[in-house]
Amino acid sequence: MSFVLFLIATVAASGYGLHLAILLALFARKQKAKRAEQKAIIDAFVEADDRASWPTVTTQLPVYNEADVVTRLIDAVVAMDYPKDKHEIQVLDDSTDNCRDLIDKIVRQYADRGFDIRVVRRDDRHGYKAGALAHATPQAKGEFLAIFDADFVPPSEFLKKCIALLVANPKAACMQGRWGHLNRDESWLTRAQALGIDGHFAIEQGARAWNGLLMNFNGTAGIWRKAAILDEKVGGWSADTLTEDLDLSYRAQLAGWEIEYCVDVACPAELPGTANAFKSQQRRWATGSIQVARKLLPRIWRSHLTIGQKLEASLHLTHYAVAVFMLILAVVARPMLLIWLKGAHFQEWFYGIWAVVCVTAIIPSAVYTYARFALGEGWGGVRVIPSMLILGVGICVNNSIAVIRGLYLKGGEFVRTPKSGSTAGKRAMGHYQVAQQQLWILEIVLGVYSLWTFKQYLDCNRYFFSIFLLLYGLGFLWMGVLSRPVRLLRRRDEQAADSNASPAIQATSN
Repeated sequence: MSFVLFLIATVAASGYGLHLAILLALFARKQKAKRAEQKAIIDAFVEADDRASWPTVTTQLPVYNEADVVTRLIDAVVAMDYPKDKHEIQVLDDSTDNCRDLIDKIVRQYADRGFDIRVVRRDDRHGYKAGALAHATPQAKGEFLAIFDADFVPPSEFLKKCIALLVANPKAACMQGRWGHLNRDESWLTRAQALGIDGHFAIEQGARAWNGLLMNFNGTAGIWRKAAILDEKVGGWSADTLTEDLDLSYRAQLAGWEIEYCVDVACPAELPGTANAFKSQQRRWATGSIQVARKLLPRIWRSHLTIGQKLEASLHLTHYAVAVFMLILAVVARPMLLIWLKGAHFQEWFYGIWAVVCVTAIIPSAVYTYARFALGEGWGGVRVIPSMLILGVGICVNNSIAVIRGLYLKGGEFVRTPKSGSTAGKRAMGHYQVAQQQLWILEIVLGVYSLWTFKQYLDCNRYFFSIFLLLYGLGFLWMGVLSRPVRLLRRRDEQAADSNASPAIQATSN
């Protein structure tokens, strides 16, 4: 049984690794020509500066208890370089704390200065972010709807650059920008996250958008064509998954719309600064992705798409499942060593399988390193690879459970990731915390088990294969230690000592 599980997990994990390598090749093949084409379109639009003909845009800002960052967000949106009479701003406020009063004050100040800005509130949080967007969209004046989460700080030129590309392609339902990072160098955790996100946005999204594959709107830092959302074939925003952005993106493309992507239009955002906040974000993304896969894969395979598009969409929607296979490899490593030592006829099998594991383990590191190079930052990403590998392994317990939940759960509570207002030059202590989970206990147990198995491999002179177990052990232990309750209590004490801080508000957790 252990051998069967080991074989299945190895083949599956290798498949996802190979998929990533293919995306890298597709990106490299198209990036130079596509980036030049998009730059020419944007430059022509900006240079013409025919503002009278620019379409009306409504910027939507979904907010829920974000007192630490909402002022920064609204200030940035108001400052965007777009005609006042063609830019409506909707603050979709579902807040239940003093963030409501803060928003009302800011909005009133800007409205008095002539900006078309207002607060849109509901009686309850039904549908969470998807519900807020569905409620506000029919009220929007704009032909296009820009969406920014509370932790994003859009640059002044974001709207006009994205609009230029949307106007140039009437079939485009959405224009997605790249995520940048406000606090990348805050800690090893944020540096590792930033490298992974750069890989997704610099390689994966470009490869999909520029090669006729289905890609997704990432929930923020993008602009939708209102007609695409309201298209009866698309069906609008839906809250039956936790990743309403991914769900809407795929439904729009299945209805014949396209999604544009520009790697050179970036919008910086704040990365989760604590392990628990990061785990909360990953749980939502992992559960939601599997929910969308369960909901739409049958429809995708019945559609007019090519086999290649269907296969890539399947791997895309289920990619969080790799966490389950990684966890299986860690658990069965010890019994596999016993089988290896007792069965000589397994030797060739083992070496072949481990060779595949080694190659596919190298692929993500190569992709993420190249992503930084493609963004013009040289090969500095190599230094962050060890941290990213440890983080990637450490999160797989959290993500495995989230994947399993996605297989049976419909909808669920949208737990927003608390942000603190950190930037490149300032590490902030936020007033919101994610509720504590007990997974840290299991992570520490698995970390100890993996290190024990690592020693067993060393004792049997299996030095090369033991490297993976060392990564598992360090990843599980590090994530467990960072997630333990004492860390949350210490942060609360620090906040209580801050004379300017309001009482910490704990976000509801799944």
